[in-house]
Amino acid sequence: MIEDPVKPVITSGVLKVSAKSNPNSVAGALAAVLRDRPSAELQAVGAGAINQAVKAVAIARSYLAGVTELVCVPSFIDVQIEGNDRTGISLLIERRTEGPSSAS
Repeated sequence: MIEDPVKPVITSGVLKVSAKSNPNSVAGALAAVLRDRPSAELQAVGAGAINQAVKAVAIARSYLAGVTELVCVPSFIDVQIEGNDRTGISLLIERRTEGPSSAS
C-alpha cells in the first residue's frame, strides 16, 4: 500500500513528516495527539520535510492557543530508508506544565 504523502503517517505515537506533507494536516494531527497525551514526536528527514514539520508546530500552537502552550525539543535521529542510513530531526513536542507564556 502506498501512503498518501500529504497526510502525516502516525506510527506508535510518532508523526512522520515528508516534504509533501500538508502542514495544516500535520498540525491538526499533532494538536489531536497533544489533547490526549502530554507529548508527541515529529520525525523528518531532509530540509523540505523539516520545514513542513516546523511550520506544523507553529500552526498547532495556534490551534491550542488558550488551552496549553507547547515546548519543542529538537534532536538528531538516525533512520533507515530503503536500506540506507539517513540522519533526520526528531521534534519532541510537550505541553508546558508550569510558568507563564512568554511569547504571544
